[in-house]
Amino acid sequence: MSLTHAQHGRAALHLAHAASLAPSPHNNQPWFFAEQGHDHGFEIHADRDRRLVLTDPGGREAVVACGAALFNARIAVRNLGFRPAVDLLPETGNPAYLARVAFAAHAPVTYDEALMAGAMAHRHTHRGPFAAEAVAEELLDELREHARAEGAALQVVDDPDQLDQLADLVRTAEDVHRADRRHTAEIAGCVGPAGVPAEACLYHPDCVLLAARDYMGLARQFAVPPQKWVSRTGTVAVLTTPYDTRSDWLRAGQALQRVLLYAAAHRVSAAFHTQPLEVPALRAEFRTRIAFGRFPQMVLRLGHPTQTWATPRRTPAETLLRSDMPVR
Repeated sequence: MSLTHAQHGRAALHLAHAASLAPSPHNNQPWFFAEQGHDHGFEIHADRDRRLVLTDPGGREAVVACGAALFNARIAVRNLGFRPAVDLLPETGNPAYLARVAFAAHAPVTYDEALMAGAMAHRHTHRGPFAAEAVAEELLDELREHARAEGAALQVVDDPDQLDQLADLVRTAEDVHRADRRHTAEIAGCVGPAGVPAEACLYHPDCVLLAARDYMGLARQFAVPPQKWVSRTGTVAVLTTPYDTRSDWLRAGQALQRVLLYAAAHRVSAAFHTQPLEVPALRAEFRTRIAFGRFPQMVLRLGHPTQTWATPRRTPAETLLRSDMPVR
């Protein structure tokens, strides 16, 4: 299969725009898309050149991000009035070709699907403390169901001892990252007009219970945060899968985005703390101590944001190519 730039159908442009709104590690957007035929199929590929090689050496987080983009494409197909036909990992010899989405039978969009489609544009990653208002238990139950519908589990960590253990693992991993100059340079390089907005990184990274990324080197300037808002940490949750294959990473990404969109539709945002999942020994410990033997794919805080920052996205003209593969 070869990929070229060409004129695209309106449906493919619609799907590319929706897919590009997915979250990704530090807004690196590690994907590109391809139209197969003329509005006959939409492909999602991992872009190896955009992967963060120190933060995500195995490419797991990039695949999870592409899974989130896949879920957005699925919702975009539903919003057009069709069921999506999804084929995961369609070419065994091409691991970067992650999924193909086609248009199946007509079916009216459901209420929840319309709700999630409407939330795509205003779902943003949060950094820093949340408002004091707690996330409603009813909504947390609904988010668990949405994760389960995609083959994953959303585990809310509210036991104080277990929460302290999780915070210690995040702290240990973040300290490992901060001690590595190459890693800190990679993270700092994600801030800017095409990446994470600088104004979103002005809170001290240690101002809530879970240590955050130190994008601006604030922890080097101020070892102790000027203020600490443990009570505004939000609800801590872990997204897990039963196995840890590439397909599981894609399912985790779809589950993650389904949870994030439904949460965003109810004015709840998420902050990410995947540091212990990026250090193999700590991820193994996390799996044993926190995830009850399941494979942790994402660590997040959920809460009501006091302020939001939109991150820039590449346009379909930058991400969408044309595949010359014949339609099957």
